[in-house]
Amino acid sequence: MRDHARDGIASRARTKKKSDLHVIGLISDTHGLIRPQALEALQGVELIIHAGDIGKPEVIAALQDIAQVVAIKGNIDSGVWAQRFPETKLVKSGNTRLFVVHNVKELDCDPVARGYQVVVSGHSHKPSVSTRDGVLFVNPGSAGPRRFKLPIAVGKLFIEDNRVNAAIIELPVLR
Repeated sequence: MRDHARDGIASRARTKKKSDLHVIGLISDTHGLIRPQALEALQGVELIIHAGDIGKPEVIAALQDIAQVVAIKGNIDSGVWAQRFPETKLVKSGNTRLFVVHNVKELDCDPVARGYQVVVSGHSHKPSVSTRDGVLFVNPGSAGPRRFKLPIAVGKLFIEDNRVNAAIIELPVLR
């Protein structure tokens, strides 16, 4: 894996091909909270993308027990521990290009022109899946402390033969 974050370029990570179907776990806005329900929902994925607002390094360590983790920092991630995380990241799975940014409103490029098939974000705590100009935009929501009456959720990407689908998984939690 080559990291270009220090050069201001989105760094890249590649998933390992296990079959024609790639399943990538998506999580965001944990704010330092590791929910067992989130860990359970992400079991079996080959890669986990954390879209920022990690909260503390133990979150990444817990996710690494499941699969390789690609993470970016969000607006609450500060301190020495967070310096290793870039603000954006380019991830490739086969021929599929995913761009990860914490706040989609801060996306400063045209994803179509850059050849991205997927944009993964967080920040709003509101899970969503939409398609704009042929690009899939996925926000897995927040797996951390509940905000307002929004659900607690994670997501999954399913990539097969250059087709990408996403699912939001609401977690059964009381608070």
